[in-house]
Amino acid sequence: MKLTKHGHACVRLEKDGKTLVIDPGVYTEGPVLDGADAVLVTHAHPDHVDVERLRTAPPGLPVWTCEAVANELGDLPVEVRVVRHGDTFTSAGFTVEAVGEWHARVHPDMPIIQNVGFMVDSEVFYPGDALTVPEAEVPTLLVPTGAPWLKLAEVVEYLRTVRPRRAYSTHDGLYHDRALPLVDNWLRMESDKQGADMRRLAIGESVTLP
Repeated sequence: MKLTKHGHACVRLEKDGKTLVIDPGVYTEGPVLDGADAVLVTHAHPDHVDVERLRTAPPGLPVWTCEAVANELGDLPVEVRVVRHGDTFTSAGFTVEAVGEWHARVHPDMPIIQNVGFMVDSEVFYPGDALTVPEAEVPTLLVPTGAPWLKLAEVVEYLRTVRPRRAYSTHDGLYHDRALPLVDNWLRMESDKQGADMRRLAIGESVTLP
């Protein structure tokens, strides 16, 4: 499986000629949906789902997401499919399990919204805007590293709880270029401590997973 990092919170997974795109939001530039066979959306925040981009997607493109997002996409030409925690489905040749139900708390006066994470092919776990710990082993974790709802100690504790073999930064588009080396350093420190591959991929960079 090939994993490619795109802007902020978007990744593409490719396998056997099929492409799965996760969280193509407004902070992600470029034609990330070109060639996509299916899309996964974790929650309704615009940095994770660009409604106008999906409006121009090929008719019938499968979009798997939580009910709250589905309600916002009802008039689009895509084929919206609702999933909940514990559901397992197959799309574009990938086997996906839905894990988690809620977004992390952002602000005392803001309601907590729905958020569903995705475990793809028992290899890659994308939690969305949450620090959900799956019951199963996580070989590759896409770990959020920068958000109003997140602090560094929580990132480190999450990595130490999940203990993935590999962890790649996501949700890092809020950092200025001069601040991104901080993310690199934090992940390098934890990588050295756990003896795992933990790092930030540059936009457009790819890795091949087992």
